[in-house]
Amino acid sequence: MNKFYNLKDEKLTPFTLYHLNFHNMSLLETLTKTLTQGDNLSALGQQLGLDSGTASSAISAALPMIVGAMARNASSEEGANNLANALDKKHDGGILDQLGGFLGSTDNGDGAGILGHVFGQKRGGIEAGLSQISGVDKSTAGSLLENLAPIVMGQLGREKRQGGLNPMDIASMLGGAAKQQQSSGGSMAMDILSNVLDRDGDGSMLDDIGGMLGGMFGGKK
Repeated sequence: MNKFYNLKDEKLTPFTLYHLNFHNMSLLETLTKTLTQGDNLSALGQQLGLDSGTASSAISAALPMIVGAMARNASSEEGANNLANALDKKHDGGILDQLGGFLGSTDNGDGAGILGHVFGQKRGGIEAGLSQISGVDKSTAGSLLENLAPIVMGQLGREKRQGGLNPMDIASMLGGAAKQQQSSGGSMAMDILSNVLDRDGDGSMLDDIGGMLGGMFGGKK
């Protein structure tokens, strides 16, 4: 995979450094907090036929899978640019202002299409893994992922718009979030994601992300 994060190629602005050092660690926390509390959790649980505890656990497992796969896809220049373009065209964060209505509806918007880009032909394996660790059936796992994918894109779109993020910033935020999740003990979902998506068969999808953050500071490309 062609990595592009290197000081020789991109100037690291103070804003970029801020996100690398602080903000990327809170991306999943922000999403999880938004979706596993109050009316949002109740609406999604009711739509999927899940009690609040099961819905919360499933959300907490599904979000790292989506973010981790997005990080992997965005770890090339082409992938990061494609993601940034998609955010500009269709995902400005407006969905976050109407979450209750979206989560309470069976219309998942662009969810299926987003998952097609994020997981490709591996979607079935991701759904099976999510079902295994969350206790929901595979069909419900798929519906949950379709609900969450537009929300993750909306959060990224809002960050991009409000912070003036470039493709490298977005990729760095995603990569940092994936690495933070792996190192903070939330590894079961990431392990399943790695097993399904790992390219070189070494058991580590984070190796495929490829030192994305480290490369920005002069590491190997």
